[in-house]
Amino acid sequence: MTKIKKWKILKREDVFKKYGRGLEKVIFKMPDGRESDYYLSKVEQPVCVLALTKDKKVILAKQFRPGPNKILLGLPGGMIDGGESAKPAMARELLEETGYRGKLKFITRCFECAYSNVHRYCFVATDCVKISEPKSEPGEYIEVVLLPLNKFRQLLRSGQMTDIEAGYLGLDCLKLI
Repeated sequence: MTKIKKWKILKREDVFKKYGRGLEKVIFKMPDGRESDYYLSKVEQPVCVLALTKDKKVILAKQFRPGPNKILLGLPGGMIDGGESAKPAMARELLEETGYRGKLKFITRCFECAYSNVHRYCFVATDCVKISEPKSEPGEYIEVVLLPLNKFRQLLRSGQMTDIEAGYLGLDCLKLI
């Protein structure tokens, strides 16, 4: 049985950076001595939230997503601004994208994927109430959608949304699975 060993980083180089996203070339020395390059996604630290209204409707953001080239529903979220911590960033993003505010609770951080350095901060927000109209940033076009829990579970199982892992983590945290 082969014992897995950590690879040694020989060199890092930013290949591309724009809009808080980037690509980094990393050259590793493998356990057998060979060198291999990997291209890793770099993103500012994201936050997302499973937000529920007082009557247990899930608050979602409907947006065009360039990667899949589709209009998808996703959990509200965004990026942590410089000098900001995760919880205030999440409260700000929820309010900006949806106009809602609620009781925020941190769940966990999770890896975005195996080829990224990104950890997504996952939250739940309960007893959310609408206190203002959404205030999207330039280039952000969001329609707020409220779904009952049974429809949200169907959406999660369909795979046709973003932030699926955070949705399941939120349901588990709230004991709604």
